[in-house]
Amino acid sequence: MLVAALAVTAIVVSYHFVQPDSVATEAEAKKSSYIKWVEFNVPYLALQKALNIDVDSHEHGGNISWIQLLAYLGAKYGGDFSHYKSNDMDALVTKLQSKSMEEITSGMKLYSYYNEAYTAVLGGLVGSYKVNGEEKYGLMAFSPIAKTFPYEDYDDFGTRRTYGFSRPHLGHDLIAATGTPVIAVESGVVEALGWNQYGGWRIGIRSFDKHRYYYYAHLRQNRPYAEGLEVGQTVTAGDVIGYVGHTGYSTTENVNNIRLSHLHFGLQLIFDESQKECNNEIWVDVYPITMLLHQKQAEVVRDNATKEFHSKNKIEINK
Repeated sequence: MLVAALAVTAIVVSYHFVQPDSVATEAEAKKSSYIKWVEFNVPYLALQKALNIDVDSHEHGGNISWIQLLAYLGAKYGGDFSHYKSNDMDALVTKLQSKSMEEITSGMKLYSYYNEAYTAVLGGLVGSYKVNGEEKYGLMAFSPIAKTFPYEDYDDFGTRRTYGFSRPHLGHDLIAATGTPVIAVESGVVEALGWNQYGGWRIGIRSFDKHRYYYYAHLRQNRPYAEGLEVGQTVTAGDVIGYVGHTGYSTTENVNNIRLSHLHFGLQLIFDESQKECNNEIWVDVYPITMLLHQKQAEVVRDNATKEFHSKNKIEINK
């Protein structure tokens, strides 16, 4: 893997509250209170440890939330996880044996912000689901690359791109061979499909809670999508949705102008519909999340008649 050092930056908080004496309408109050910006920099080791604690707790009849663990540390560190220590999470778990999270965080500044922000990022990744009818609990999201297909991570979130205009790269690149099956990370509804001059053939999928918009780009020339995929269709985590390619950087459709075959995988956070397509979209660095998801790759089988890949297992996830 091409594993570069994780850039650690402080979360920029733009979280406004309506004052008690405000005469704003309910709509104005809502507009002023939703989160405007998040920089997610929780490292892979913290994600993995919190996940293990969550799963172990549920297996023993508890209900410790991995997101709340991380939100507590986010508030403790002021969003700067360069201060992360594994012992800090252990100490919190010890406190939870005698106190609730509400009691522990009652006077903790910004805990509610981090809890809401991290829930938006991670809310659909862990929970109860079924595999071929068998009940399970744990990581229920999948790597965007199918099992047995080799790939390399290229940690380049925020680097400059110059096609069209100078701008930051707002996604994570997974270097893989053309034709590699692309997997739906989380269940949701297809909101975008078709050509984009920057992303080539691309897919946009919105989570059921509406907070996460997953963007898969530079898909294969000529046959970019899984057969039958359409806007408005519901897809399940683990489904094959398309195939890796190197299309894009052209106003003409179906052109391979990207030098290296790879999947561009992006995650946009949406707290209000006005953020969906605007000049202040919130895109987060998903590199540590893709590292976590590597342990959950979907098994696929090939239909030799159609040359299409399909998920080998039946996954059922509640909305």
